[in-house]
Amino acid sequence: METEELKARAKVMRALASPVRLRIIEELRHGERCMCDLQPLFPRNKSTLSRHIAELRYVGIVGERREGVRIYLRLLTPCILNMFDCAMGVVRTEAKRQAALLKE
Repeated sequence: METEELKARAKVMRALASPVRLRIIEELRHGERCMCDLQPLFPRNKSTLSRHIAELRYVGIVGERREGVRIYLRLLTPCILNMFDCAMGVVRTEAKRQAALLKE
C-alpha cells in the first residue's frame, strides 16, 4: 500500500476521532439537517460546533448548502456509516470476550 494512501486514511480517521464529530455524523444518518437544528444538541458554542463540522467537510465526509442564512448539512459519503457498524461489531466481540474471561 502506498504511503500517500495510508496518510489519507489516517486523515479521515483523525477526523472521526471525536465524539462530537461522530454525533454529528449520526445526526445526519437520516438525511440533511439544518445546523440550527443541530446546535441545541451540543452543549458548545456555535463556533466550536462549526470547527467540528469544518473538519468533517475538510476530509469529505460532510457537505453543506446555504439557503439564506440557514446552513444545511448532509453526508457526502454515507458509506462512513458502514465503518460505524463495523466498529460496533468490534466492541461487541470484545465485550463477549471479556465476559467469557470473567466466567473462567
